[in-house]
Amino acid sequence: MVTEDDLRTVLAELHRLRTRVPQLTGALAAGVDGLVIAHDTPGVDPEGLAALTAAALGVAVRTADATGNGALRELLVRGERGYVATYAAGRTAVLTLLAQDRVNVGRLHLEGRRAGARVGELLDAAEAVRPLPATAPARPLGPRAPRTPAAEPRTATDS
Repeated sequence: MVTEDDLRTVLAELHRLRTRVPQLTGALAAGVDGLVIAHDTPGVDPEGLAALTAAALGVAVRTADATGNGALRELLVRGERGYVATYAAGRTAVLTLLAQDRVNVGRLHLEGRRAGARVGELLDAAEAVRPLPATAPARPLGPRAPRTPAAEPRTATDS
C-alpha cells in the first residue's frame, strides 16, 4: 500500500528532478492506468496529463511489442515548444516529464531514467506490501506473452 510518506517521497523526488534540470516545466508520476500518483505540473492539469500518458503508453507498448523491441523503456514526443518524455517507473507506474525546447535531451534522458528507477523502486516496494486485489492487477509494462491457440480435442480418427 502506498502511504502518505511514500507519496511525499515521490513528490520530493519530482521537486529534486526539476531542480537538477532547470528546463523542466513539469513532472508527473502516474500509474499505467492513468491515475495520478504525485505531480509537480504548474499550469498543466495532472489528471488530463496522466490520462493522455496512459493512452500514449498503450500505443507505445503495443508498438514495441509488435516490432520485437522488448518492453517499453521510454517514450519521447517533441513539439514545437518542448518535449514530453515518459519513462518506465517500476512494474505499474510511469514518470512523465515536460521540458522546454532548449533542454539538453541527453541530460533529460539521464535524469529521467534515474528518477524513474528511484520512483519505481519506491512504488514497487509499496505495492509488495499491499494485499492482492480481488480483480486482476494492472498489466506491467513488459511484453505480452504470445497467444497460443487452445489445443483441439483429439478424436479417435486423428493421426
